[in-house]
Amino acid sequence: MLYLCTKKIKKMDYIHWNPSLEIFSVLGISIRWYGLLWAVGLLGSSIIVDRINKYHKDILLVEHLFFYCFVGILAGARIGHCVFYGSAYFFSSWSHFFEIFIPIRILSTGDWVYTGYAGLASHGGVIGLILALCIYCNKYKVKFLLVLDMIAFAAPFCAMMIRFGNLMNSEIIGCPTDVPWAFIFEKVDYLPRHPAQLYEALFYGCVFVLGCILYRKTILKNMGTGFYFGYCISTIFIFRFFVEFLKEVQEDFEHDMFLDMGQILSIPLIVIGLYFLFVSLFKNYYRHTK
Repeated sequence: MLYLCTKKIKKMDYIHWNPSLEIFSVLGISIRWYGLLWAVGLLGSSIIVDRINKYHKDILLVEHLFFYCFVGILAGARIGHCVFYGSAYFFSSWSHFFEIFIPIRILSTGDWVYTGYAGLASHGGVIGLILALCIYCNKYKVKFLLVLDMIAFAAPFCAMMIRFGNLMNSEIIGCPTDVPWAFIFEKVDYLPRHPAQLYEALFYGCVFVLGCILYRKTILKNMGTGFYFGYCISTIFIFRFFVEFLKEVQEDFEHDMFLDMGQILSIPLIVIGLYFLFVSLFKNYYRHTK
């Protein structure tokens, strides 16, 4: 199903990438790699949070938390994409505006085609998630920083799976390059490019593994202080800021920008992450030196 081979181009071996978008189809409903990897990321994250939750006195209602996270991430990512990257289209008419919320594209003829939610922004997903967690914590009277740290601990795993989904879709591609590991995304063109999605997926996997090591070293000392939230947000979006230099611009309006939209949106999240990271470390240091 996956077509993966190498071919000699300009005396270099590049990876030709042209996987099928669908895994299989049942009764006309297609199951795609992107949707499956999204589901694996969310389900895996909920299992991770459930495992951590068993060690705490403040027991979270993980099933309810999963619902809030799912709705917050999906709604935030979708609205974020439409506002940050597609405002000129989605706010040009009422029919286009409703496409924010429905997985179809309304044609000028009045007909429509099913597109799925084609366009999700990670920055919007983070904002939607935090808002959903605020609502969850207020309703169920649980500590906000504890929930924030638990979700942030599992978030790199989910982010990794989503980027693998982007790789399967041949989207968010990198700039042309001649590095030996370059991918030729045949659904896009025949230029060797940086596999930027793979770079991000591997980095997020490393962030998750390092987080697990830190957790085992400190047991529960840092959980609930904002440490893992700060660690997750700052590392992910610092890397996201720099990897954008290796990516093709996603929208035409970004061509004349010194920093693209992804980098601009990453800056406040980096600042927030570093703030939580340093405040939590300072509090732990002060507590152990009193």
